[in-house]
Amino acid sequence: MKKVLVIQGPNLNMLGKREPAIYGSDTLEDFNQRMEQAAYVHRLSLTFFQSNHEGEIIDRLHQAMGKYDGIIINPGAFTHYSYAIADAIAAISIPTIEVHISNIYKREAFRQHSVIAAVAIGQISGLGIYGYLAAISYFDAYFQK
Repeated sequence: MKKVLVIQGPNLNMLGKREPAIYGSDTLEDFNQRMEQAAYVHRLSLTFFQSNHEGEIIDRLHQAMGKYDGIIINPGAFTHYSYAIADAIAAISIPTIEVHISNIYKREAFRQHSVIAAVAIGQISGLGIYGYLAAISYFDAYFQK
């Protein structure tokens, strides 16, 4: 069974409370349960990690080497300026999909640029929970190559 690490960045622990008009009313636990259901269908094992701290995310990425076959990451606000997280993803050479709940390209100008995209195998933006589910489905096909 292939292993996928799901990393949620800053403020994603506030899902369900934070700006529900943008992020919806589902909590992070709701998201994790939906992803677990999808992973079961696709024969993948998921591990969840959330942090509001850039260094903790970088440490977790480094620790993923040799342990995970894929990574799904929503870097939150770090998307737009964390070259350190981008460098960590590039350094570990694990296929990584960047996911955003909202469509970052329809939001404020500063949110419309991702420094993570260049080191990810793909990016999904604006589909809510379905972006994560699409990433899980993609990894199922990717690992069967």
